[in-house]
Amino acid sequence: MAREAFQTLTEPMYYILLALTGECCGVDIMNKVEELSHGRIRVGPGTLYAMLARFEQHDIIRLTAEDGRRKSYVITDTGIDMLTKEYARLKTMVEDGALYMKDFL
Repeated sequence: MAREAFQTLTEPMYYILLALTGECCGVDIMNKVEELSHGRIRVGPGTLYAMLARFEQHDIIRLTAEDGRRKSYVITDTGIDMLTKEYARLKTMVEDGALYMKDFL
């Protein structure tokens, strides 16, 4: 199952999936990742297309349109489930740390 292959998501993976909650092509994904992360994460074409291929292979995203070299994708139900679980995991980590970090923030 895809969740085993992607036990936790890297930041670029997380933001790529967030970007694909709406249909996007590669260039749009790169721009959305940078926008969603407030410029912290920049995904280059090599990284992006390698991740898209892996995500598509594991039914996390699906190809929606192809016009020459331009391909568009969208997240699948499997991908939404994975993204939701990762969001919950990250939220739990922040909540767990809040008690201990309050004196440092």
